[in-house]
Amino acid sequence: MKKFFAAAISAAMLAVSFSACGVNADTAAEVNTSKSAEMRDITSAELVKDMGIGWNLGNTLDACQADRDGDGIVNEHVGEGEKVDETLWGNPFATRELFTALKEDGIDSVRIPVTWRDHIDEKGNIDKEWLDRVQEVVDYAYSQDMYVILNVHHDGGGDPKFGAWIIEGAKNDKAATLEKFKNLWTQIAKRFEDYGDKLVFESMNEVGFDGLAEDTAFGLLNEFNQVFVDLIRKSGGNNGKRHLLIAGYWTDIAKSCDARFKMPSDPENRCILSVHYYTPWEFCTTNIHNTWGTPAEVKQMEDLYGMLKSTFIDKGVPVIVGEYAASGNDKASCVLFIEKMTKLCSDYGIAPFYWDNGGQVDRNTYEWRTPEFLEAMTGNAPRRESPQS
Repeated sequence: MKKFFAAAISAAMLAVSFSACGVNADTAAEVNTSKSAEMRDITSAELVKDMGIGWNLGNTLDACQADRDGDGIVNEHVGEGEKVDETLWGNPFATRELFTALKEDGIDSVRIPVTWRDHIDEKGNIDKEWLDRVQEVVDYAYSQDMYVILNVHHDGGGDPKFGAWIIEGAKNDKAATLEKFKNLWTQIAKRFEDYGDKLVFESMNEVGFDGLAEDTAFGLLNEFNQVFVDLIRKSGGNNGKRHLLIAGYWTDIAKSCDARFKMPSDPENRCILSVHYYTPWEFCTTNIHNTWGTPAEVKQMEDLYGMLKSTFIDKGVPVIVGEYAASGNDKASCVLFIEKMTKLCSDYGIAPFYWDNGGQVDRNTYEWRTPEFLEAMTGNAPRRESPQS
């Protein structure tokens, strides 16, 4: 019932808000109190452990003009003179009440993916209106004392025809692309420089440079990540000590555990590895394979997490699983997958963030469409035997 009233209040607030993006930066920054600006004397491993259970505001601020089904056509288009906004991919505007409900559900951390490419010029200068809106949404979560991860999302991507620029740009003109990357992050860092350590910056999302010689490809990602760290450390305010999330190669566990991937040098020793977990792909992202839980599948998960432990965690590098999902039609398998994965994360001190494109948390009522998923994430569901044992 409380979520019903929250939704009604949200709708009323939205009706009187600015039609495009909401309040200005000065208003949004009011929640950034002295407490929220605190930079604690804790390690990145301690911070990651404190994050608890995480959730992604997917298909919202990361929405962009894109060829989403691979047919070469932009099938979610914007009319002439209109601007891309967070509703482009079917979700409503994010509200403060959404994050209030998530916090009540036991979600202590949120990842807010942001795609900037439809809101910057060729040099990487950000539209003020868009940056204001991003700050407003960050503040919705921040006001709930949640951890927030803010990133550069589909600007990497594999669709340069429709605006992705990091991957192809770096291959064709590395110097110019690095300058654009630095300019973009300089503006983000400046806007959020006074926020405390519960705001984490993530360098990129799912970026790799396939097509180049492998040593060159890994070296290029390493260079971008090092530039990111160096820039943030020099950018002022609390950024000198901010905890930073470093994109692994395609955020793939096996590729990121390759010795050619290097974590950046950081004088503050506050860098965290970012990986995603979508294995097997056919179960995690589609319903091509509906069940999960055979001994071989469980061992595969254990082995991949074991690689993370031996390659990074045992050497003092903490890890965040920035995305994972279970999309098969067999609910018992999905619950088992989430339980097993979050248990491994808990054992190894990893913070897991569920990828939700709007299919799990109803963005209008704030209810979970599959409450068993939330129970599995937060550890309240009973441990179940494998449905395929």
